[in-house]
Amino acid sequence: MDYATSFYFTATEIGLSLAGLALLLVAGWQGNKSARTVTIISVAALFGAAIFSIGLFDRATGEVAGRAFGDLYRADAFGSFAKVLIYVAAAAVLIVTPRFFERIDAYRAEYPVLMLFNAVGMGMMVSATDLMTLYIGLEMSSLSSYVLASFLRNDERSSEAGLKYFVLGALASGIILYGISLVYGFTGSTNYEGIRAAFEASFSTGALFGVVFVLAGLAFKISAVPFHMWTPDVYEGAPTPVTAFFASAPKVAAMGMLLRMAMDPFGGEANAWRQIVIFAALASIVVGALGAIGQQNLKRLLAYSSINNVGFIMIGLAAATPGGVAGALTYLAIYVAMTIGSFTALLMLRAPDGTNLETFADISGLSTKRPALAWSLLALMFSLAGIPPLFGFWGKFVVFQAAVQADLVALAHSSAKASGLSDRVSFLEGNLLRLPVALNPGAFDHVMANPPYLAAGHGNPPPDPARRAATVESRARLDDWLRFLLAMARASGTVTVIHRYDRKDEVITGLGGEAGGLVVFPLWPKIQGQAAKRVIIQARKGKTGKTRITEGLVLHNDDGSYTAEAEAVLRGAGSLVL
Repeated sequence: MDYATSFYFTATEIGLSLAGLALLLVAGWQGNKSARTVTIISVAALFGAAIFSIGLFDRATGEVAGRAFGDLYRADAFGSFAKVLIYVAAAAVLIVTPRFFERIDAYRAEYPVLMLFNAVGMGMMVSATDLMTLYIGLEMSSLSSYVLASFLRNDERSSEAGLKYFVLGALASGIILYGISLVYGFTGSTNYEGIRAAFEASFSTGALFGVVFVLAGLAFKISAVPFHMWTPDVYEGAPTPVTAFFASAPKVAAMGMLLRMAMDPFGGEANAWRQIVIFAALASIVVGALGAIGQQNLKRLLAYSSINNVGFIMIGLAAATPGGVAGALTYLAIYVAMTIGSFTALLMLRAPDGTNLETFADISGLSTKRPALAWSLLALMFSLAGIPPLFGFWGKFVVFQAAVQADLVALAHSSAKASGLSDRVSFLEGNLLRLPVALNPGAFDHVMANPPYLAAGHGNPPPDPARRAATVESRARLDDWLRFLLAMARASGTVTVIHRYDRKDEVITGLGGEAGGLVVFPLWPKIQGQAAKRVIIQARKGKTGKTRITEGLVLHNDDGSYTAEAEAVLRGAGSLVL
């Protein structure tokens, strides 16, 4: 990989660094009178970096194309998505910040510069594919955060928040560095691919300790239990715009870094660390929910909400599957929007003299004095709590779905109960041939399944036991699956089956006796002429009608990238019309 390509893939970090250095000189020469100009340019730089990151979605396809500087850094869709969230969140916080500081005449030109350097570090964190790159990005982000937390030098609470954050953050950094040293000592590499290869060859107890130390240090950065102790105090003491920033962009960066590390270097040994993550997830959900009950300060309340939501995001991590990662990223996107909205509402809560209102007692009667703000705050809080049909509910839904698909039904059930969603979300685990009594046949409008593709004794089953169980039929054959689906659907309800294309006739025959109006929707791997490997077949129970074969969907272009139609469904939440 040449340097020109490497510079291109790291253009966001380079551009933000240069912008930060230039604006630092402006702030040094012009003083605080340049604060407004520096802020506007910083916001523009962050939005520019976000737009450039969006452009990399299409350009950074493939493993080789996205590597930079000898695979110390990788530009891919995962990193680009996380960076868009980071840069947009940082820009949004910068937009709402000046009004808060202007009241007390405490806004300084270096504030947006610190935000830029923080964004550079966070971008490095989510794109790092080497432990040294990760640590440099982590420290760059942390050093800026320590200063931001104590930005109000004359405020005792802000100074205390900065000191606590610095001491505990330095401790976490030390734990991470010690873990990195152990991992390097037992693998001989700091590169993610080298670490994974070494772990697959031999995974010793010493290496496990290294992994645990690294994950523990990262747990501090995301405020996961039992490393959450700094969060309520820092959130309450730091200036409200800084708290909004801490609750959004750094959360995305730290969680993105954790997801990449867990799936890349440590992904081959998921069973070794999954129980730790499950414990941290459940503990964070419970502690966050219970800790919030007695809070009177709104910022401390949101701090415990942050801890609770981190627990839900870690459910996606515990799944240790691509679906779990996708669910965690979806949750992060929703969480960032809700968090920034909540803190913006807090910034709008002002007394007649301009002081900020921070307690429930301060905002009593808000629904009569400022009804629009009260209703907005209510909707945002309900969304953070996961109340359907608000966006926050769907974030929890996708991580629950990932947990269930990864055979972590018990974790999904416990999480739903702890979050108060047990009356809205149900999980059932049972034998297809002996249905759970809780199921009510003929009660469902839509029934969908992707039964095991391979008939017993046919094909080449995967060596992994879990994948083999999901891929190869056992005692339950395809006919048993189809009878189950038809039994569950109500009259006129739809039954949808995803299966191998070469077994479509079996599916059509199995559904044809009780359902009609079949739609056969092939999934073509690439260009026309290649045989379809998968097919979606849909029918209506109790209805009659001819079987219709559609054109289907072409999944990939000749270069292996997704077609525009497939991309719209997979990435853009577009509808798939059969």
